[in-house]
Amino acid sequence: MHKRRFFGGIALIAAVSTGCGMATASPERGLTIPAEPTMISFVDPSHVEELTTRTLTAGDAGDRDVHIVYPQLKDAPDLNRKLGALAQTQLRRFTESTVPEGPRPRPELNVDWQLTAADDDIVGVRLRTGEFAGAAWANSLRTVWYDRSSKQVVDSPGLVTSLYPLTTIVREELRKRGSEVSYDAVRPNPDLFDSMAFNPAGDLVVEFDDYQVGPGALGRVAVAVPEEQAEPLLTETGRRAREAAKEATPSPAVSGTPITSPPATSSKAGGVDCEKDKCVALTFDDGPGPFTGELLEQLKRAGARATFFTVGTNVAANPELVTDMREQGHLVANHTWSHRDLTKLSSSKITDAIARAQSVISVELGQAPTLLRPPYGAVNKQVATIARRLGLSLVNWDVDTRDGHERNPATVVRRAVAGAHPGAIILMHDVHRTTVQALPAILRQLAEKGYTFVTVPELYGSAGMQAGHTYTSGKRPLT
Repeated sequence: MHKRRFFGGIALIAAVSTGCGMATASPERGLTIPAEPTMISFVDPSHVEELTTRTLTAGDAGDRDVHIVYPQLKDAPDLNRKLGALAQTQLRRFTESTVPEGPRPRPELNVDWQLTAADDDIVGVRLRTGEFAGAAWANSLRTVWYDRSSKQVVDSPGLVTSLYPLTTIVREELRKRGSEVSYDAVRPNPDLFDSMAFNPAGDLVVEFDDYQVGPGALGRVAVAVPEEQAEPLLTETGRRAREAAKEATPSPAVSGTPITSPPATSSKAGGVDCEKDKCVALTFDDGPGPFTGELLEQLKRAGARATFFTVGTNVAANPELVTDMREQGHLVANHTWSHRDLTKLSSSKITDAIARAQSVISVELGQAPTLLRPPYGAVNKQVATIARRLGLSLVNWDVDTRDGHERNPATVVRRAVAGAHPGAIILMHDVHRTTVQALPAILRQLAEKGYTFVTVPELYGSAGMQAGHTYTSGKRPLT
């Protein structure tokens, strides 16, 4: 099932404190402490044949920030439908339950994913959801399994024959941990057992959402049921899932450790003087995704170059597309690991979100990005300070095509062309079909107006760009 080697991967180390494992914080909270036995190692998605991703953004969600990504497998249509339905349900419930009260901070829904197993017998997908409704993040997990032999999609409770004996084991383990954990909150309720997977030793790991069995400050709470105890409880699907987890080669963890690489540049930069020529920078966010390859072909045919602000989780799943960007003369830049609004995070989490993406991009390219586009364009002093420390210039835009909201390609074309001016930075996304449909006309009409398509740094010529400063057009930085 391997399609190519990928060094970085997206392995997760779930921190635990004692016994069968209660994590004091989850990796998405910025803490990675080696732990047993609730550590779950994840499969490198770049090794899975014909895997791509789907992305849902704000769309009709109004003044809310939404970024949902989930995998799609060509040979698992029922799994694809299940994941798509879950994403739509989450989006609908979030939209119905939140009320935007001002420009910032807006309600936010963020969903990313990992593979808990992937072989010829079974695939496990773990969805990680974060919701911000105005005070703090609430995180939840759900793991869905696809049994290739029976071609059935199985929710986590389907790994066991009955939740009643499992509930007894889990309650007893939680009872040992003292008053912080509400062990009596555990009931044989499928909603409480909706994220189960296996560690490399074959133990069954049960994970709980924030606030389900204790205060949110506890972070991730998980229990590992030893393999010998779990064995009589498992269904046939559960046994296949366990064996797949035991036999899988875990990916190396992607950390925020700086990687020494030369700065990322466009291999075809040079020869354009944007002080004399009419230059415009096309920028594409959120990829790479299922439409990126087609979009790259369109740019190639037009002889146009662009800047791609890539999301770390998507780079991990589609590393070959990032290589194609570099080889075709485009510039690859950083759009964080999972697209959460950085201004809602602590300094350590901001650093982690940026640095993890920086690491995975650098490993694939052999070059380190020099540009960061903050998700939703949200910047504050803390974000700017961390970007400066990491050597990254902040890039926003002055022309928004709103291609993530628009289903009519002609409207996207009109916005891009009408807004263009010498030095413009145009915002688009390579994860939407509408954008791919609109791009040929954008390229043609702007070329007819005498525009040259360059990467963002070329707009600034010999003056260059400074780390920690925010740029919205090819004139001068805001800070």
